[in-house]
Amino acid sequence: MALVKPVIFQVVGYQNSGKTTITFKLIEVLKKNGLKTVTIKHHGHDAKPDVVDQKDSTKHLLAGAAATIVEGGGRLVLQADDREYCLDEQIELMKFFQPDVILIEGYKQKSYPKLLLLRDKNDFDLLNSVNNITAVIYWKEDMKDGLIAKWKVPSFHISDESAINWAFQILEKTIHKTDEKI
Repeated sequence: MALVKPVIFQVVGYQNSGKTTITFKLIEVLKKNGLKTVTIKHHGHDAKPDVVDQKDSTKHLLAGAAATIVEGGGRLVLQADDREYCLDEQIELMKFFQPDVILIEGYKQKSYPKLLLLRDKNDFDLLNSVNNITAVIYWKEDMKDGLIAKWKVPSFHISDESAINWAFQILEKTIHKTDEKI
């Protein structure tokens, strides 16, 4: 991994492969260990993500505002409309919060280090189309031998909690190396 702060790490795979569950677990372990994490999630569907109707911020967007922020009780909510924001712009925005880690769920074709989730052998095409894979989580036991034989990255079954620990250790080491360079 490049020594850049914040550390950027992706969790990728096809829809319903467990990306959100794995991301959630990573966030929990990072927070538990004192690391500040922000996330970016790609909404892979063709429609816009849902927003809460009848809230003032949504009304502001409907009235023509390009973006709106609502803050209260220590929570800040940003909504923006009428423009697609590339991943690099989203990363720059998240850097404002001074995180140790930016976890990105989705954006398979980006080049950041990633954890790839595979539900079955039909997903193996991702091994050839996705780059910078640092580890694989697979769903079916019969996938293990094919992964280990062909790919020289750690591979974990979806039920193996050591996958989360492995990812945490990699992120933590990278953060400490970055801190030493700064």
